Amino acid sequence: MPQTHTPVGDDSIAAAAARLRRAAATGTPAAPVRDLIGREDVTAAYAVQRRLTAERIAAGATVVGRKIGLTSAAVQRQLGVDQPDFGVLFDDMEYADGSAVPVGAVLQPRIEAEIAFVLGADLAEGPLDDAQVRAAVDHAVAAIEICGSRVAGWDISFGDTVADNASAGAYVLGTRRVPLTGFDPVAAEMTMTVDGETVSTGSGAACLGDPINAVVRLARRAREFGEPLRAGQVVLSGALGPMRPVAPGATVHATVTGLGTVSVTFSA
Repeated sequence: MPQTHTPVGDDSIAAAAARLRRAAATGTPAAPVRDLIGREDVTAAYAVQRRLTAERIAAGATVVGRKIGLTSAAVQRQLGVDQPDFGVLFDDMEYADGSAVPVGAVLQPRIEAEIAFVLGADLAEGPLDDAQVRAAVDHAVAAIEICGSRVAGWDISFGDTVADNASAGAYVLGTRRVPLTGFDPVAAEMTMTVDGETVSTGSGAACLGDPINAVVRLARRAREFGEPLRAGQVVLSGALGPMRPVAPGATVHATVTGLGTVSVTFSA
């Protein structure tokens, strides 16, 4: 007989949100939430994410952009997942280039280098295809994303990371802003070091073949959820190479050809 899918109830979604909320508030990672919402139930996972996002907005946070994650095959292999996800960037997540991130600001931090795009136009109407997305981008910058998981030991399924805001933690943008007329995201090469040692390398082609493809995918999904991308927002388009853990006291530098460098230190 064919298998039927039983929708995840509101009580389970509320319980999953509460578990992740407590982990964030206490600084103590929690058990995965897949026992409540399943490993692959995309609808339930994003329902948890939207619930937590609404709570943060109600508490005074401002949405400043989005992130798309799990775009690199290397990162998918690291985490045992097989498709991209997306999350929300809030105003308190951004750190200035060269600044220090306090210990505890991000739970179980892991770093990845990527290309960020800042939008100059809304992506709310139209086909949301490659041409429209490229025209909407005001500029690109090098970025370091500091991923964090409220799930103990990064023991995540796809459902766990989606519910946990795509494992978003914080991010750092470089200061060199380059329009797409002067920059080819696919050809970009990335090198990331920790305390001078190279820990990750990759290219724009590793991000769904083209980081713009990631933004197209994100723009369409965001519109489906009734929350389209808007002018002025930052879009973190996904890792160009493997994600790496980082310890207190470390200094991270990333270089993306055509965009320059970006760095951050983790206070001891």
